[in-house]
Amino acid sequence: MQHGPAVRRRKLGEELRALRDRSGLTSGEAARLAGWHQSKISRIETGRSGVKVEDIRLLLDVYGEDVVSAQQRALLEALSASAAGPAPDADTGRGRQWWHDYRGLLPQEYRDFISLEAGARSARTVELSVVPGLLQTPEYARAVTRAALGGLPEPKVDALVAVRLARQSVLRADPPLELSAVLDEAVLRRAIGGAGVMEEQLRHLVEVARLPQVRLQVLPFSVGGHLGLTGPFVIFSFPNIADLDVVVLDHLTSSLYLERKEDLEAYSAAFRTIQAHALPPRDSSDLISALADDA
Repeated sequence: MQHGPAVRRRKLGEELRALRDRSGLTSGEAARLAGWHQSKISRIETGRSGVKVEDIRLLLDVYGEDVVSAQQRALLEALSASAAGPAPDADTGRGRQWWHDYRGLLPQEYRDFISLEAGARSARTVELSVVPGLLQTPEYARAVTRAALGGLPEPKVDALVAVRLARQSVLRADPPLELSAVLDEAVLRRAIGGAGVMEEQLRHLVEVARLPQVRLQVLPFSVGGHLGLTGPFVIFSFPNIADLDVVVLDHLTSSLYLERKEDLEAYSAAFRTIQAHALPPRDSSDLISALADDA
């Protein structure tokens, strides 16, 4: 188990080592061409230290266009930015890393999560208690924030809601994040914020479920016990970067990042099982619409 930046540094190092091998250069030759000491290449490739986006660009220039595709370059620059803790104007490939503007408000683990979300190709999530952040309406997000962080001053609540809504841009980006979400029926019946807020939220879920890259399913109470009862989780998958997928587990005061092959296989299998027991997308939307009508 590692925290987000450590996982990403190691993954970045593995990918850079593979590209260097493909280029036919030794670490010493690559360092000389970049104007560095060989130990810097070693630290980067083993994930022992972060690396600036400018250094990544220089290193990829050394390896050449025949080895590094334009898409790989963009993804590796984004990966290095999030692993190293970039400046607010760093470019992620899907846009500026806007969340660093909130670094005085957001804990590092939340910024790590947003970074993963922004760079992922797809996300698979199981949620038991609340609507996932990517699918929340402003007023629902406000009610959840107030409930989870009681006593927070309104300006901070406003800022956290703004962050939640800004995250949702990944669903309409180019390319958009592919989202598969399974919600326990309890998520839909828990009246967070009151009847009016819930009705708006439920109708919003139906609307978002129409997006071609969103697959939304409901796990009905009739299923009884299920694998998801062990807790919510998110699986992020990434394009064109070897072995980068990661599972995120949220706890009250921290998040855990699982990236061992065995963990990924176990959670992927669990998600498939939970998804198979859930209602099909159309039936799920019908149920959500019916609950909205009754709200």
